[in-house]
Amino acid sequence: MTTADQETSGTAHTEDPDGTPGEREYEGLTPRQARRLRVVVATVVLVTLAVVLALRLASRTSVLVVGVYGLAMILCGVVIELSRHGRTRLGTWLLGTGLLAALAADWLLLP
Repeated sequence: MTTADQETSGTAHTEDPDGTPGEREYEGLTPRQARRLRVVVATVVLVTLAVVLALRLASRTSVLVVGVYGLAMILCGVVIELSRHGRTRLGTWLLGTGLLAALAADWLLLP
C-alpha cells in the first residue's frame, strides 16, 4: 500500500508490539469526510447569504447590497467546486477570508 493509499483509506501500517504488522486508525477526518463537510458548510452559508440578501433588499434596494452578497454567494459556489475537486484547504481559506471580507464590506460600505 502506498502513502497515497494510506492517506485515502485512513489507515497506516505499523508493527504491533509482538512484531506483526497491523493497522491503526488516524485521528480526525478522512479526506472524503473533509470534502463533504466543506461542501455542506459552504451550502449552508450560501443559503444563509441568500436569505440575508433577500432581507436586505426588502429593507433597502441597492446595487451595492446585491454586489456584496452576490460576490459572497459566488465565492460559496467556488468553494463547493474546489471541495469537490479535493482542494479543501484552499476552499476553507477562501470561505473564511471571503466571509470576513463580505462582513467587513457590509459593515463599512452599506448604510
